[in-house]
Amino acid sequence: MMRTILAAPLILTVAPAFAEPLTITADIWADNWFEMSVNGTKVLEDSVPITTERSFNAETVTFAVELPMTIALKAMDFKENDTGLEYIGSRRQQMGDGGLIAQFVDVDTGETVAVTDDNMRCLVVHHAPVDRSCEASSNPVAGKGACAFELTEEPADWTAPGFDASGWPKATLHTARAVDPKDGYDTLSWSEDAQFIWGPDLERDNTILCRVTIE
Repeated sequence: MMRTILAAPLILTVAPAFAEPLTITADIWADNWFEMSVNGTKVLEDSVPITTERSFNAETVTFAVELPMTIALKAMDFKENDTGLEYIGSRRQQMGDGGLIAQFVDVDTGETVAVTDDNMRCLVVHHAPVDRSCEASSNPVAGKGACAFELTEEPADWTAPGFDASGWPKATLHTARAVDPKDGYDTLSWSEDAQFIWGPDLERDNTILCRVTIE
């Protein structure tokens, strides 16, 4: 399923007033949920709540922006609690897996000005479980034994253009086969340069923060 949101009246300014704004169309697909800010202003949130089972969909938004443009994406894979597991107590109890892909196109020229790739810096802020054996536990308890988790506080103002993310790791690239994108992904025509990104572990990295600045 693809949802299109038009937000052209929104102009996100960090450049001098005489700069000519660009009209950008962004296409984003995430497993399971994301929100996006541009130059520190929230532009788009996944319209399907992360609590929705199998919440796979693509979102498209159009907005005006002056360069430089800082894109900040928060993405989350579904988990029932801090164990990082889903379907707890059922035969389907398992670790989920994430994945994020996006592209940003200049509406006037058709040029792709940004994509998700390893130019992005990504910080994993929730990693669980610390031990994969938690997945088979008959009584998984968050924070105990194999079901411990690692939580990093979101840095203040991490979406702002002036935030220094140079110490964050580069985004980890993953293949489409590994991510196995479902509903919504195949409704869009993706740039050859757009790649799936996530933390190093598709299954246990549950929440990531990613950003890049386009000059």
